[in-house]
Amino acid sequence: MQKNWYIIYTRPKCEKKVAALLTKRKIENFCPLNCKQIKSTKRSKLLYEPLFDSYVFAYIIEKDIDLLKQPDNVVSLVYWKGQPAIIRDDEIDAIKEFTNDHQNIKLERTQVNVNDVARIIDGPLYSMEGKVLSIKNKMVKVNLPSLGFIMIAEMETETII
Repeated sequence: MQKNWYIIYTRPKCEKKVAALLTKRKIENFCPLNCKQIKSTKRSKLLYEPLFDSYVFAYIIEKDIDLLKQPDNVVSLVYWKGQPAIIRDDEIDAIKEFTNDHQNIKLERTQVNVNDVARIIDGPLYSMEGKVLSIKNKMVKVNLPSLGFIMIAEMETETII
């Protein structure tokens, strides 16, 4: 059977706990963390918080979906048209690359639809694909259609075609 990425909806502020429990149960999962730099008058520190509030992604075959509903702090799976929502592998890869290479990532909600694709040809996000919605002041917006979000990151405009 084929494995797919599913979205687990957690209780607020429980994303890391659910991800740790899934890891303990040997279920492959991904809880994207956004690194934010917090500056105060005396010092600055890095804060790692979940990029998507109350979402953890799990890579599992369809017949084992019930295992995802068992851990504490799990509310439900996210459904689309009556079926558990499946996230494409390339979108999970795009999220992993963004969270590894950028800080202070911002999310915007968008309509869920598939549009033209652009590919980044150079730099830390080379070969990533997504719909480029706008480029302004070195900020690029990449659409994640199956999630209904746009990720926003700062980068050089010469690396986009």
